[in-house]
Amino acid sequence: MEKMKAIITTRYGSPEVLQIKEVEKPHPRKNEVLIQVRAIAVTSGDCRLRAFNPPNLISSIPMRLMIGIFKPRRPIQGLWLAGVIEETAESVNQFKIGQPVYARTLDLKFGANAEYVCLPENAIIGLKPGSLTFEEAVSIPFGGLSALHFLKKSNINKGDTILIYGASGSVGTSAIQLANYFGAEVTAVCSTENMEWVKKLGVDKTIDYKKEQLTNCKDRFDIVFDAVGYIDRSVVKRLLKPTGNFVSVIHSGHAQSGVKELNFLTDLVEKGQLKPVIDKCYSFEEMIEAHRYVDKGHKKGNVVIKVNEK
Repeated sequence: MEKMKAIITTRYGSPEVLQIKEVEKPHPRKNEVLIQVRAIAVTSGDCRLRAFNPPNLISSIPMRLMIGIFKPRRPIQGLWLAGVIEETAESVNQFKIGQPVYARTLDLKFGANAEYVCLPENAIIGLKPGSLTFEEAVSIPFGGLSALHFLKKSNINKGDTILIYGASGSVGTSAIQLANYFGAEVTAVCSTENMEWVKKLGVDKTIDYKKEQLTNCKDRFDIVFDAVGYIDRSVVKRLLKPTGNFVSVIHSGHAQSGVKELNFLTDLVEKGQLKPVIDKCYSFEEMIEAHRYVDKGHKKGNVVIKVNEK
């Protein structure tokens, strides 16, 4: 029986509930591929899941029934990964051994926080952009797919004005770049220390929330995108044009995406129109420290874990 290392979430709670343990290495069943994981993304969603701190109380009871009442039913958590196809089932025809990929694990099954994971070939798996390292690649899909979903939901068009609240996070940095791609004029709301580097992503205007109240903003926008779920809804009304649209990662439903959308992001990366933004990289053994950092709520872009380092 082959073994691998995995991060086990023993119970809900602080980052200290995460433990490295040896578990049985998975093997691909029908229609599955085995991926040697080379990088993992640690997102705010991962931290909420670990602590069982859902963004809204209405969904907390059914969510807990699904993922585990007293502790996680799936102790190996994690959703976003990049790695190499190591083995394929005989029935697999979309992927080949040795191909570098990036992917999302299945809802409620998780499993990315390990040295290996098996996924069905029809999961959200894409060929890793050749221009990116594994660490850079895994920083693209979470923020990129979320931002793409909500921007499309906002009916963004060329020439629109958009305000992005929480512009320095994973979703926000992707939203800036995608809004530029769609031809919008971008105003970013972030803290003083993030102003200059956010401008380099393609921001037209900035608002420092530490120095300026949004209620004092004279501009009106076609779109207000709350990329962190913190903006006051009463403030939104003052910021929107009469026909404007408001979208939020918390209040506008769950981001839906698939392979088509991931391939769209891959194409933008290869064209240089979407770039990874990484705040910190940690080793597999430093998963607790990574979760502690993300818990603080001040990360710039993405936090990444290196696995099976070569």
